[in-house]
Amino acid sequence: MQKMLTKAIQGMCPGLYETDGQGMGATAVAHYFSPYSGWDWYMTECDPETGEAFGLVKGHFPELGYFSLREFEEINRRHGFELVERDLHFEPCKLSEVA
Repeated sequence: MQKMLTKAIQGMCPGLYETDGQGMGATAVAHYFSPYSGWDWYMTECDPETGEAFGLVKGHFPELGYFSLREFEEINRRHGFELVERDLHFEPCKLSEVA
């Protein structure tokens, strides 16, 4: 199964609350998506120990919010295939560019 938080991404990602107040000007360092639901998650902050992340969630409507990288990995393990994937070709960019 695909690892959601690599060492390279972890090295680029600010800790939780470090981009507080930047809103759509914050930089997304990773992109996750589900080809089954059509949802996208653009991570701007994370806590590597807990797997909690923050960023832009594009589901029924776009909003800034929290999501769990550990839950993504657990869902994938439980189902035996990747319901949520990490975009291997994503380049960091401002959230305003993907909104």
